[in-house]
Amino acid sequence: MPYPETLKENPKIIFFTDFDGTITLKDNNLGFGEQRRKQGNADTLNDKVTFRDSFWEMMESVKTPFPECIKLLCENIKLDPYFKEFYQWSRENKVPVIVLSSGMTPIIRSLLVHLIGPEANDIEIVSNEVVDKAGKTKDQEDGWQLKYHDDSGFGHDKSLTIRPYAKHFADKPNEPRPTMLYAGDGVSDLSAARETDLLFAKKGHDLVTYCEREGIPFTVFENWQSILGTTKDIFEGNTNLKTVAAEGAHKARQDNAEVETIK
Repeated sequence: MPYPETLKENPKIIFFTDFDGTITLKDNNLGFGEQRRKQGNADTLNDKVTFRDSFWEMMESVKTPFPECIKLLCENIKLDPYFKEFYQWSRENKVPVIVLSSGMTPIIRSLLVHLIGPEANDIEIVSNEVVDKAGKTKDQEDGWQLKYHDDSGFGHDKSLTIRPYAKHFADKPNEPRPTMLYAGDGVSDLSAARETDLLFAKKGHDLVTYCEREGIPFTVFENWQSILGTTKDIFEGNTNLKTVAAEGAHKARQDNAEVETIK
């Protein structure tokens, strides 16, 4: 359910999350492949190019008919082994899960339903869309193109979905405010990194690098088992955001020290 319907059941937590490489084990790497995608991400991280331009170039290199793209991805993309358990817990405890992605809604919906089941239709997805190219249709070779969510340098500025929630409770301070969490891994998540109460950043990925460089608090995750454990503890009042953030900072320092030792 989109804002403000999400708030009707007074959730204790709202969980926003990236999709590619966060819910799934790896990015989909449609188009010109993993190495050029990584280079594009590095260029985005270092402000040499916008994510919007980098991702557009990658998608324009895909000539495969769109239905075939979905089929190939459903055959090859794997879900984080603990996300299904997290999603089941979230449904039982009325914790909305909102996917904020720089991918494409039809692909994400198809993958979620394929990997989780029909209950995944209840997950709200805010993402880019797909349209026919002029004079062609999506089921033809080179017949489709990306339609960005907004005009930002990200193509999809994820903060635009999160901020209405923050504003709602700033304007209505007497209403119980849910804790807002976000999980991500890469450069498409930079626009969301500062927007929630706690950020889960995937170990060894670009979002960790960005947060360390910019001084943004975060806690590291390797899979959704640790996210589920932390989210449960917050939900049940067994820990608080300040403690989790402090532990996350300590863990990040330890990880960096290990990397330096290996060097």
